[in-house]
Amino acid sequence: MRTTIRKWFWAWEYDKEEKWLDDMAAKGKALVSARYLTYEFEDSEPGEYAIRLEMLEHMPDSEEGRQYIAFVEETGAEYVGKVMKWVYFRKKKELGAFELHGDNATRLKHLKGIIALLTSLGVVNACAGLYNLIIGIQVHSPVNVACAGLSAAVTVLLIGGLARLNEKKKQLEKESQLFE
Repeated sequence: MRTTIRKWFWAWEYDKEEKWLDDMAAKGKALVSARYLTYEFEDSEPGEYAIRLEMLEHMPDSEEGRQYIAFVEETGAEYVGKVMKWVYFRKKKELGAFELHGDNATRLKHLKGIIALLTSLGVVNACAGLYNLIIGIQVHSPVNVACAGLSAAVTVLLIGGLARLNEKKKQLEKESQLFE
């Protein structure tokens, strides 16, 4: 039987999202499709699959993205979906361990990619908000001022997410130094 669940995760909660998907698989609900805010599951043996997700450097439909997906599939994993640069895989546990980021160096690289993307979005959003505020004040447009307020709220939210990611990054860097 197929089950569809709509659920929201912020980009900085990727580990929470992955844990939830793994917990669903442990309960016998294997991920078969992931789209924006929508996860589709099918019944499976409890614990049959491990689920992993990753934000790629390139779009999944680009040549580089397709090559990476093919590389992961060569390990026995199945590509089950994408949301922008995020890709979702599942792999039967009987085929062995399934880690996309097996060491701190690859975890840091992944984390830095997410931080770079969110930083870019934050800067663009803050600039759009500032632009709307200036226009709104100059032409007395409540719509532009409201858009500026919305941009400010999103920027604050992104800053909070970036702070969480930077904490994770510092922790990984600290762990990396311990093992060097």
